[in-house]
Amino acid sequence: MADHGVTTVATARTATRAAAVATTVGLAAASWVVAVRQMRGMDMGVATRLGSFVSFIAVWVAMMAAMMLPGAAPAVLRRTQASGWLRAVPLFIGSYLVVWALVGAAVYALYRPHGSMAAGAVTVAAGLYELTPLKRHFRRRCRDNVRSGFGFGLCCVGSSIGLMVMLVALGVMSVTWMLVIAMLVLAQKLLPAKAAVDVPLALAIIGLGIWIILAPASVPGLLPPM
Repeated sequence: MADHGVTTVATARTATRAAAVATTVGLAAASWVVAVRQMRGMDMGVATRLGSFVSFIAVWVAMMAAMMLPGAAPAVLRRTQASGWLRAVPLFIGSYLVVWALVGAAVYALYRPHGSMAAGAVTVAAGLYELTPLKRHFRRRCRDNVRSGFGFGLCCVGSSIGLMVMLVALGVMSVTWMLVIAMLVLAQKLLPAKAAVDVPLALAIIGLGIWIILAPASVPGLLPPM
């Protein structure tokens, strides 16, 4: 009888964990559909305009949910295991996305259509940031047992801010760059940090920035069509 009770509890916990991961990944998949539809026709490379604040934040939050939630799934799972309740998932994800919404508000306030030189310089700076101790610190923190979605979000911003600024500089409404950055963020969230991988990646980003500065017309999607 006792064994049956233990088995039932274990099964319930397994089901809760599976539901937490499925909810997170499913929301990310749905957000990709929403984001791609909302971004259609908006990409003008470095000359992209953001439109109204409300419309931009709606697109931005969908983008962040699509890009960031797959990598956040392990943290959601840890939080679910710690609390023992599936109802912890909406609060964790919601507060996590609030952090990225605040980042979006800052982007909206600071962003201006710009030239290829600025895009290249920002990309070089993003590559350099990948090599800093601050980046490594926040990347490690993303793997810690952060108690809240808000705290986890702050760590993720610190870890991914260079890549996100690069996205904004290259084409904030570009589905292609969104996909590239999302893949890099996911890899850095799930894979252990290794200099043999991280340093060449940072150098590749710096090289992309130099390429943009020297030959912007040869970079696909960077400049608006004539």
